Amino acid sequence: MRKLQLYSASALALMVAAPAFAQDAAPAAQADADDYQSANEVVITATRRNETVQDVPIAVTAVPAELLDNAGVKDIRGLEQLAPSLQSSTGQSSATGTTLYIRGITTAGDNPGFEPAVGVFIDGVFRARAGVAVSELPELERVEVLRGPQGTLFGRNTSAGALSIFTAQPAFDLGGYVEGSYGNYNAFELKGAVTGPVTEQLALRLDGGYRKRDGYIEDVNSDRAINDVNRWYARAQALYDTSTFSFRLIGDYYETDEQCCGALSVVRGPFAPIIEGIAAAQGRDGLYTGDPSERRMAITPGRDFSEKVRDWGISGELNAELGDIKFTSITAYRNWRALRNQDIDFSGIDRAYRDGYRNRLVDFTQEVRFQGSAFGGALDWLVGGFYLNETNDLRDTVRVGNDANRYVDSIFNALAGPSFGGSVQFYGSLGPTVPTPGAVFLNPAVPNSLPALQAVYGAQLAPLVGCFRAQAGTAPAGLCVIPGFPSAPIPGLAALAASPLPGAAAGQGNNNDDFRVKTNAFALFTHNIINISDKLTLTLGARLNYEKKDLTATINSNTGSCTFFNQVRNGDPAATAYANVLRQIGLFNNLFLLSCNPAVNSEFNGSYAHDQDETKVTGTAKLAYKITPDILLYGGYDRGYKSGGYNLDQATFDSVLLGGNGAQGSDLAFGSESVDAYEIGLKTQWGRAFTFNIAGFYQKFSNLQSLVFSGNNFVVQNVDSTTSKGVEIDSIIQPVRDFTVRLGYSFIDARYDADNNFAGTPLQGQEGRQLNNQPKHTITAALTWTPAVTSDIRGLFHIDMRYNSEVNIPSSNPNPATGRTALYNPGYPLIAARIGIQTEDRKKSLEFFVENLTNQYYHVTGFAVPEQTGNYAAYPGLPRFFGVRAKVGF
Repeated sequence: MRKLQLYSASALALMVAAPAFAQDAAPAAQADADDYQSANEVVITATRRNETVQDVPIAVTAVPAELLDNAGVKDIRGLEQLAPSLQSSTGQSSATGTTLYIRGITTAGDNPGFEPAVGVFIDGVFRARAGVAVSELPELERVEVLRGPQGTLFGRNTSAGALSIFTAQPAFDLGGYVEGSYGNYNAFELKGAVTGPVTEQLALRLDGGYRKRDGYIEDVNSDRAINDVNRWYARAQALYDTSTFSFRLIGDYYETDEQCCGALSVVRGPFAPIIEGIAAAQGRDGLYTGDPSERRMAITPGRDFSEKVRDWGISGELNAELGDIKFTSITAYRNWRALRNQDIDFSGIDRAYRDGYRNRLVDFTQEVRFQGSAFGGALDWLVGGFYLNETNDLRDTVRVGNDANRYVDSIFNALAGPSFGGSVQFYGSLGPTVPTPGAVFLNPAVPNSLPALQAVYGAQLAPLVGCFRAQAGTAPAGLCVIPGFPSAPIPGLAALAASPLPGAAAGQGNNNDDFRVKTNAFALFTHNIINISDKLTLTLGARLNYEKKDLTATINSNTGSCTFFNQVRNGDPAATAYANVLRQIGLFNNLFLLSCNPAVNSEFNGSYAHDQDETKVTGTAKLAYKITPDILLYGGYDRGYKSGGYNLDQATFDSVLLGGNGAQGSDLAFGSESVDAYEIGLKTQWGRAFTFNIAGFYQKFSNLQSLVFSGNNFVVQNVDSTTSKGVEIDSIIQPVRDFTVRLGYSFIDARYDADNNFAGTPLQGQEGRQLNNQPKHTITAALTWTPAVTSDIRGLFHIDMRYNSEVNIPSSNPNPATGRTALYNPGYPLIAARIGIQTEDRKKSLEFFVENLTNQYYHVTGFAVPEQTGNYAAYPGLPRFFGVRAKVGF
């Protein structure tokens, strides 16, 4: 808190002093004081109409091109530094695990079956997943962050909000630029653009860029580093424009070849020594136990985090005036592919890995809108339609490694060994001197009398041992004294119990799991502004949504350590009897889940199909009143919706051996979520110099889609009731052209409602608690000063800061005493700054920049590591980056 006070005081001092400095140093700035666009005059199209931020009755953060450039925003994740209610998170993959939050609401998970709660639109084209949109951005015109559900105008899946990005268009004057930068971690970037006219009505533009940077997470088992950057893009545009007709054609290609994403061991539980022991025996680290701020982790030699993305698309936007009616059509086709490897045990042992995981999304979208006015301008009407056709293909490849059997045996040797004479194993990986449990029970050196058994195994185990030996035919039936326990010898039981169970061979597992989801979505919508008077307007909108999803899946796992459990499931007498003994001593379920994890369980092999469709109505109603020309009061209601879908992960199936009814396609399905949102806001401005906006909101979500960890895998749980409420404040101070301060604050109370009943679910104990990874308080501040140095040269001083209050990070249930989870972030600031010079027209510049100025460490997000009880890992935030950037334009 002390740091925050110092930062705030410094910013306030600069706000007071800087305008005077600018005036003294640059008299030329006053000469054109009236010839510039103020930051609060940015024109946006949040309602599909051209309006300034201050005139539109919705909560929106508009970020103009100049601020985006000064802040060094390279992709959509960089926007959170400028918009307090927006937050991003990247988990296991930047391609499939990136999520966006608005007002605390998101859909998180490393699974392309999850669709976003925050819709992303680039030049009007809907991007189907947040990770798909995390590409290098070319030169931008502006970004609009629309807070709260946008269920009328902005297509599908905007139950939390929408992010609308507008890139620079072709120009009818010849121009362009080349920009290069170099920084620490051998960071290098080169990008540029050229644009100009072909005829009086046709202009072209070409953008391209390449960016490379070394990784910042060090592998302690080798000299490699991961979380690097290696990507490039090319983008071509054509704009045909007449007085009544325009057509913009865009084609783009984007490619990455990177190592992402590493997770650090932060909290270690009882399995940590087992992992360390297995790794040490092979001359490497199992888990790095140093401070997370060192950003070091243990990776298995031969495994990696390779991530290759190929993304391309083409879109066309047509605008035509049909008499007094404006017609707009946006047609787009996008083809996105990702190929990934992953060391999914996040340790130095070779427990499991992904090899050749593939995901492909092919989207065709079509939107049409008609817009006009009636009744002498009293009604501004808009009607339209939207269509999406999507094919989502996934090939999952979770496979077991060289240490798979050794890991399972080592766990049971540590946990159950003391009960069986000091050591025990199931798969024979610990050597012939360590017996299997059945061999211990059947030890011929132990007398058959019950007192003798009690002396060796203890009074609690002795009756069970007696019955087991009686079943196996190695002791008289009378030795079994447990009522109802079968005592007749079972052929094959003794041989099964005295030998290691069939184990897994390296490379077994998913070979392969293939999923396909086909989606067809249709919508009709209308959005109308009724001008009741010069000061009072009423906005009414509605959207009819229909969506159908068809799932097909083929599961093909060949995990050898599932063999015994499949025999149990098929009713083999010896296997069933052995399994019953393991159940009696409390080992069966854990042995099953570790040996035949649901992610690789061959019980689920087969082909599956399922489909679901839904029809929903969403809409908006808002009333806005202009108290004065510079003060707008508004309030309203929005109904939002996000479609249901499928969790593309075989671990979601029900196992018969755990009391389920067997794998069915419906096991993968989850339901849609909806939200009723209420908002009231006030927007004020005093000329160009000052704006102050405040909004209060209350959002009630039904069946919120929540990804949770069940102990062995991640599943989707529809939460009955969730509430997000709070206050958002933003202000722009621009007393003169060359000095701008943007301030933002959000208070977001987003929590699962206390009346939910999470008993017996992974969310047990989280009733009434704040959603993980959502700070209650967020403050953003950006100060830009461009004083005139000469008549043609200006200086640049830019600093921006985001402060997040303390949060729980997804991991364990909260500690009842502290309310904290195992992974936790205290409040922290992130500060970025730039200093340099630029020409008056901004075409040439030289800047020095730094990101994360204080090298603040924080967890981006985290998780309980599967199969490692008590171990929690976190994805680290970016370290301090710094460098120099130069730009030359013409």
